[in-house]
Amino acid sequence: MAGLRLGRRRALVVSLATPMLASGIARASTDWPNKPVRYINPFPAGATTDVMSRICCQELSELTGQQFIVENRAGAGGNVGADAVAKSAPDGYTLGLLSIAPHAIAPTLYGKLPFNADKDFTPISMFWALPNILVVKNDLPARSIQELIDLVKANPGKYFFGSGGAGTSPHICGEMFKLRAGLEMQHVPYRGGAPAMQDMLAGQLDMMFDNISTPLVQHKAGKVRGLAVTSPQRHPNALDLPTVAEIMPGFQMTSWGGLCGPAGLPPAMVEKADGLVKKALSTEKIRTAFLAQAATVFYMNTADTVAFRRKQQEELAPVIRASGAKVD
Repeated sequence: MAGLRLGRRRALVVSLATPMLASGIARASTDWPNKPVRYINPFPAGATTDVMSRICCQELSELTGQQFIVENRAGAGGNVGADAVAKSAPDGYTLGLLSIAPHAIAPTLYGKLPFNADKDFTPISMFWALPNILVVKNDLPARSIQELIDLVKANPGKYFFGSGGAGTSPHICGEMFKLRAGLEMQHVPYRGGAPAMQDMLAGQLDMMFDNISTPLVQHKAGKVRGLAVTSPQRHPNALDLPTVAEIMPGFQMTSWGGLCGPAGLPPAMVEKADGLVKKALSTEKIRTAFLAQAATVFYMNTADTVAFRRKQQEELAPVIRASGAKVD
């Protein structure tokens, strides 16, 4: 009997505590952030995604009065950092970059992943869009997309293209290009676009796709030869370069970045974070900083971000499968 009364008292304590606990979580969510936030960038320091992430985090820090600290956790085409976000506590104090590579390409490209792109993340909002560019080393005898296609077709297996890693959008750009043009050339994955560019400048790599920012600088300096961009229209920072789509109608690959956290983030915290991103991206300062990196503001609210990521995964899956690209 005494045990029954004790059990009832415990149940009463739990029932009284539950609303208080829920209230505390809700209050903590609306107070977010009240301490520094860790932001995981799954790509190397110094890469375009790193520069862009730091621009966004600086603006969020200024808006909230709390530091958004960028931590680079590179590896496996962004999968290492993405997994760190997925396995973090869902309290809003570990967030990360929502990126095309781990969140839309990897689910099809990789035979096995440590996370589920559909279930293990909370997409919050989009930050930027950034096209890729195709560049070749200066002594390669091709000055246009068509000349490059003719050269590679005449020498199957002789030429190599590089990218900042297996599973990145530049890698898939190269695979799409091979598939559409019927080319035989091998992919060389690097640990980021910077070492790939170093090999290009040294004449050890024939060509590469990469996010437009850094290669465009080298193209304008005459150190590599830009052939085309992968956006639907010519890029305002490189109007002298055609789009790949001008030769291959429908060819398009645009990298994108956004904000996400682990699954289970409190809805009130997500709503507040989305509002902060929207406010940050509305400033002329951010637009100018993005354009300096050849990127454009690409804001989407939470619901649209969730739908966009899923649609990108669905659209890229058949392209990746058709290309034969696969990482076990």
